[in-house]
Amino acid sequence: MRRGLRVVAGLVLGFLSALLDLLVVAFARNAAVAVAGLERRRLRWFLDLDGAEPTRAQAVRYLAVRAPVGLFGGFVLAWLFYGLAMGAVVAHRLVVGGPGSGLDLSDDWTDFAWTGLIGTVLLYIEVQGIIGVVALEAKVARRWLGPSEAELLRLRIDELAASRAGIVAAVDAERRRIERDLHDGVQQRLVALGMLLGRARRNPEHADDLLVQAHEESRHVLEDLREVAWRVYPTALDSLGLADALEAVADRSAIPVRIRCAPLDAPPRVETAVYFVICEAVTNAAKHSGATMIDVDITGHGGAVRVRIADDGVGGADPAGGGLAGLSRRVLALDGAFDVSSPVGGPTVITAEVPCG
Repeated sequence: MRRGLRVVAGLVLGFLSALLDLLVVAFARNAAVAVAGLERRRLRWFLDLDGAEPTRAQAVRYLAVRAPVGLFGGFVLAWLFYGLAMGAVVAHRLVVGGPGSGLDLSDDWTDFAWTGLIGTVLLYIEVQGIIGVVALEAKVARRWLGPSEAELLRLRIDELAASRAGIVAAVDAERRRIERDLHDGVQQRLVALGMLLGRARRNPEHADDLLVQAHEESRHVLEDLREVAWRVYPTALDSLGLADALEAVADRSAIPVRIRCAPLDAPPRVETAVYFVICEAVTNAAKHSGATMIDVDITGHGGAVRVRIADDGVGGADPAGGGLAGLSRRVLALDGAFDVSSPVGGPTVITAEVPCG
């Protein structure tokens, strides 16, 4: 009830201030900023809305657009007050009754109930109209004044909290994948290597053949370890740069990868993010897309690095899937933008833009 009374009071003041808004826009634009400040206080106190402090030009535009909304709100409230007055008259006649009341209780109950039902429906419509006027006030304030500093701060806090949670989830997923690679790859090969060496010790007559197999197995162990190390962090990224590190990704890919990398002047954290986006996208395409070619374009413009990875596969990639969702979190953590387009039948196009600032 208190909230409703505050809203009604705010709209009443909004109707009165709409007349002032029209006068200011027509005859006294120098006062637009001050009047817009009064409107901001009205919105904040009565409607729990807020907006940024405007320039003079913004204030004039805001008042010009906001004045019709205020007048419309007064029209809606006029019907509310009229309906309440009629309801009070009917209620008074119902309570008083008797001769001269204008209401015959013995004969007119049906008409009274029907009138009450219509009044209830109209009251509901009136309440929805008031809610709509408040929404219009909010939309006009956001469009012509912009969000307030407090609202921007709240949005930024929510964004940072979401990105932090995403980073934690991505790190946990990466750790699980590394553990799985070590367990299913390196560990199993080391067990096989130990068994071969044990057989060589127990069977000296077959030692040469078993040692050859053990040597081959040790080579595979080194390859698996190198692969895991590259997934954790590629040393070539520091020593050779992004382009050469990506050439290694292309060499290891089961699908041909064509990479075009423009000269970049990006900090290490941006190059690292770009590297992992491309590496994961290429790995996903090799596993699931059925593509015959992957094109990777890396360009720098406007203080940001833009990446586009496209394949000619079957499409249908799920942006909410584990791999792509992890890439999105990695990019968003750097205030970047990430998008996936993968209609059924292809092609799949992944774009990411990471700011360098």
